[in-house]
Amino acid sequence: MKNTINVQQSIWLNTENSQIIEIIDQRFLPHQLIIEQLKSWKDSEIAIREMHVRGAPLIGVTAAYGMYLACLEAKNYLKKDSFFSEVATTLKASRPTAVNLAWAVDRQMKLIRSFKNGTELIAASLKLAQQISNEEVENSAKIGQHGLALLQPLIEKKDGRPLNILTHCNAGWLACVKHGTATAPMYAAHRAGVPIHVWVDETRPRNQGARLTAWELSQAGIPHTVIPDNTGGHLMQHGLVDCCIVGSDRTTRTGDVANKIGTYLKALAAHDNKIPFYVALPASTFDWEIRDGVKEIPIEERNPEEVKFIQGLHEKNIIKVLVSPAESPAINYGFDVTPAHLVTRLITERGVCQANETSIHELFPEY
Repeated sequence: MKNTINVQQSIWLNTENSQIIEIIDQRFLPHQLIIEQLKSWKDSEIAIREMHVRGAPLIGVTAAYGMYLACLEAKNYLKKDSFFSEVATTLKASRPTAVNLAWAVDRQMKLIRSFKNGTELIAASLKLAQQISNEEVENSAKIGQHGLALLQPLIEKKDGRPLNILTHCNAGWLACVKHGTATAPMYAAHRAGVPIHVWVDETRPRNQGARLTAWELSQAGIPHTVIPDNTGGHLMQHGLVDCCIVGSDRTTRTGDVANKIGTYLKALAAHDNKIPFYVALPASTFDWEIRDGVKEIPIEERNPEEVKFIQGLHEKNIIKVLVSPAESPAINYGFDVTPAHLVTRLITERGVCQANETSIHELFPEY
């Protein structure tokens, strides 16, 4: 069942039935605000795989709730261990690049293995899913404050003129339950009365920037301009970008950053024009097991149809239109990796650090 209402976050527990999780189906934004109900772990897996939800922190939270829904279903299976293992494996495979997904599933699996009583497990699993969601909300808020402090010297140089920030894809509250990662400093600046303007990359092929980030910023009343993905370098050459802030789907312990395809090119342009390139992420997006992002981060390859077709509003209907020749092949890598040396700073919930193992370890010594 789907319906349309106003909401202020991207995922929540149904207020009347705790066995139902509700999400914004982001495929229809900005033209329709559709609420989808997840009633089984498979619903969660489909929502992640088909990008009803997207963004590393939100994917992790959705997976955590998916494991809770699996706990509700487990009573129907005699071999519960194999059932949970299958659920965990399937969820992890749904979006392989975003590390938050495996991180959240593994936390739930550790909990599940520690319980024998099914009723107690269900309550504990729900509590953990809600805890993971609350942690991401709190982390995003802290990222906003640390990011605003980092931007302060740039703000002072503008002498009252708007700070021009370029962002890629959507790392806003739609991707993170609330606040966002890359957008969190923007929201914090806006609330503090700091004039900002955001250059919003359209982010082909699914146009998450043009559809989602632009919608978010419009709702918040933040001045912004949607630009084709190839425009950022030109703007930087002409002094129209003061800094770049992007999110991350997986960052190595050495500071290499996997983010939406096209991020690497923005980092190269920023480096060439001596413009700060910041990456905002919570601890849950670090992959503490790997060091070489280019060689070790799995890059999701999605359906080529996403490249060949474009979706939009036509006469009150959302339609898909074929752009390229029907017979032309296409390839659709979901992410690329920006090497650490191109990243000016990482913005985390614990503070700001350099994109290298020593500096990251100082903020997160337990890893």
